[in-house]
Amino acid sequence: MSSSDANFVPLRLCVLTVSDSRTLADDTSGDYLAAALTDAGHQLHERALLPDERYRLRALVSQWIADDRVDGILVTGGTGFTGRDSTPEALLPLLDKQMPGFGEIFRAISFAEIGSSSLQSRAFAGLANGTFLFALPGSTSACRTAWESILRLQLDARTRPCNLALLRPRLHE
Repeated sequence: MSSSDANFVPLRLCVLTVSDSRTLADDTSGDYLAAALTDAGHQLHERALLPDERYRLRALVSQWIADDRVDGILVTGGTGFTGRDSTPEALLPLLDKQMPGFGEIFRAISFAEIGSSSLQSRAFAGLANGTFLFALPGSTSACRTAWESILRLQLDARTRPCNLALLRPRLHE
């Protein structure tokens, strides 16, 4: 639910695609997230694509977390169960606080769309140095589900009864 009583607050967001096979030229999931966030009125601060290599992922995301200009990071890919999927192992240690509800809600919504296959997602979210971090599956449809059903609303200061965007000023208390 949105209310027109509050003002929209644009956030500065980064998009990271984790893939061993995609390039920026054929990264439909990263393209979707970048377009969706800018269409919603947010600013794309930076976009990158890295192979599924734990320490490279951790290094780049750490750099973004340390940047006071970055409000949030959307990561797509590397959340499955194959041997190369290491986004949770790379990024969970960076979190100051986990947001278990995000993964739970994402999988519940996904269950309605793809049934029991939703259990294969290790999507997660949390907070690091006052920066929101959301890790999504690599498929464009999963990114669309997460954006349309959860992120678009929670990153909009007009969403009631509460939203993540309005928490930003209080995250370092």
